[in-house]
Amino acid sequence: MLGAMTPLAESPIISPLQLDSEIRRLRREMGAVILSHYYQEGEIQDLADHVGDSLALAQAAARTDAKCIVFAGVHFMAETAKILNPHLPVYVPDLKAGCSLAEGCPAPAFAKWLKFYPGHYVVSYINCSAGVKALSDVICTSSNAEKIIRSIPADQPIVFAPDRHLGRWLIKRTGRDMVLWPGTCQVHEIFSEKKIVQLKLHHPEAKVIAHPECDARVLALAEHVGSTSSLLAFVEKDDARAYIVATEPGIIHQMEKKAPGKLYLSAPVEGGCNACAECPHMRLNTVEKLYFCMRDRRPELFVDEAVRVKALAAVNRMLELS
Repeated sequence: MLGAMTPLAESPIISPLQLDSEIRRLRREMGAVILSHYYQEGEIQDLADHVGDSLALAQAAARTDAKCIVFAGVHFMAETAKILNPHLPVYVPDLKAGCSLAEGCPAPAFAKWLKFYPGHYVVSYINCSAGVKALSDVICTSSNAEKIIRSIPADQPIVFAPDRHLGRWLIKRTGRDMVLWPGTCQVHEIFSEKKIVQLKLHHPEAKVIAHPECDARVLALAEHVGSTSSLLAFVEKDDARAYIVATEPGIIHQMEKKAPGKLYLSAPVEGGCNACAECPHMRLNTVEKLYFCMRDRRPELFVDEAVRVKALAAVNRMLELS
């Protein structure tokens, strides 16, 4: 037994400071660009070359001249990077980091559903699989969705997938009727209207800001609704000193960096589980997994070429409109 334990005992232990320097060394060695979503843990955000929302990260992936991409986000985000860069290796810290929206709209089921709506223009939120992107006419993010919907001719019927809350918000904003796939984000749909109102009683000075993936009752309480990048820009420019933030709390790390000295309260959720506001998929990625991913050059993400080519047309259409 002692002999079996010897290799483990002799394995080098890497301290947090060494982990940071090793990731930076590996980035130089690999010629990599590290992309991180706002919903990643703060340590990963601080190591990334680009931190942003889905649109900003897609744009960063489209213009990169790196030798490889390391994507700290969820599966569909890394797929988008691969769709745009078929010649580059795309590595992810944890291939199991998925998305409830993407998983709730499998491409085969979506293809069957679309047959009920012939002639409809298919707009898919970027939170979907490469297979769903390949079935779409254009992709959107919460940053550009309103602009993209407004660009579609008024007499053209529209299907919107997979987030029904974002779809309903867009219907309200644009006045365009759309057929909605009945998907939701497991994090954004559990923010509690009642508990946000109760929190406002204790912090009457706090403004509610919310992502449009939230339920309409939560959005009705918000003084600003927008994508993660829009929420960040709002707190930077706004003169309030406190905010109740109804989105994944990873964005608060950037808010505290860009607009320090303010109070940021994560919006409460149903059931009183504050940790439930954290996306369990995003949080599968850790700085340790980022290190191992870069050290071992795996897991590497792949996209079927036929699917990639079809999806690329819809993604490029989004980038052109943005």
